[in-house]
Amino acid sequence: MTELYSIPEVAKLFALQESRLRYWMQTGFVGPTVRKNSRFYYTFRDLCAVKAAKDLLAAGLSPQKVRKNLEGLRRTLPGDAHPTLRLRICSDGENVIALADDVAFVPATGQVVMAFNLPALGGQIASMRQQQVEQAEAGAPINVVDEPTEATLGPTAYCCFMEACAAEDRGDLGEAERLYRKALDVDPQLAAALTNLGNLRHKAGDADEARRLYERAIEHDPSLAEARYNLGNLLEDVGETDLAISELCRVTQMAPDFADAHYNLGIALVRVGSKARARRHLHRYLELDTESEWAVRAREYLAKVAA
Repeated sequence: MTELYSIPEVAKLFALQESRLRYWMQTGFVGPTVRKNSRFYYTFRDLCAVKAAKDLLAAGLSPQKVRKNLEGLRRTLPGDAHPTLRLRICSDGENVIALADDVAFVPATGQVVMAFNLPALGGQIASMRQQQVEQAEAGAPINVVDEPTEATLGPTAYCCFMEACAAEDRGDLGEAERLYRKALDVDPQLAAALTNLGNLRHKAGDADEARRLYERAIEHDPSLAEARYNLGNLLEDVGETDLAISELCRVTQMAPDFADAHYNLGIALVRVGSKARARRHLHRYLELDTESEWAVRAREYLAKVAA
């Protein structure tokens, strides 16, 4: 029996915000691979990828390097990975290696930035499940039945979405748009596909369709911070600054670690003369991003509003 884990369960297990998991999912970074009754679920193999992503980002690796590591992990980890499997996952920041029987791994650089045992992760999951059982004494527990799912029944909206993300990553925007639309033909409520398609239409100069797509995404998944973030950016582009600020404020409330939302909100607030609020969000951005070229620009804006 394949045990599945919901987004709230994974968020609790790894102390991550649900909005962050949804963002990772909709951008194709890392996410669940099983879908049942319009809901997404993680397998144990998916949990390993989420833990690797969290640990590598915490170690200071760039998202590009983390993505490379996750691809290596997927190639290395057996498809039927289970908590009892005696493997140790290690990374030196460039490669991911799985070693049997918990043999210590020392990479050529002498630096291990991420390592975790699958049995230990299995113990965390067992503890979480026990807590759920205890909490369920006051009500009926929610069980996930292992039955045929969309993940095993041929082309699905989610499969099309993932293929579209891959096409977008390699720069084939026409194919990406076709696949996002195909995903929406199967599931018109797939908010992640609506958001990404909206991004493509915005880049193509079709602000009206992009806006409709973002609004549909928010209608179907109000917690999807990425959709609100992109809608806010579009509203700023078309001159509706007050509405843009409203949407970006919601994003920073829903996802306090969404660095780009703080940056764009800070800039929009500068434009309307709200210097104190602008400084607060630009400072928050610099807490989250200290070294990129946008951090340099944020400091420039802070200097202007302080003058």
